[in-house]
Amino acid sequence: MPLELPANNPSLVIRRPAFERAGIERAAIDERLGLTDQEFRVEGDLIVLGPILNEAAFHELLEDFETAGLVHFEDFFDFSGNWPEWLALYARGAGASPR
Repeated sequence: MPLELPANNPSLVIRRPAFERAGIERAAIDERLGLTDQEFRVEGDLIVLGPILNEAAFHELLEDFETAGLVHFEDFFDFSGNWPEWLALYARGAGASPR
């Protein structure tokens, strides 16, 4: 089932196998970003974080992902949220991870 990406604030889409391989803990992300269950969603092989309201913490998280060995674009991708609210965007995995 596709996961909706909210407008007006950034979201982060992560391949679940890469997230698990990197050993990143959800609790640490929830604490840093103040996420609720509706802002940390998992469907199949995708994780969607957002909307993320703290821009500085968002950029720190991206740096932490790269430090943990995740590769931007290959393992995770950030969406700016810069689209009108009348437009709904959704994400779903396109198949097995190549790694």
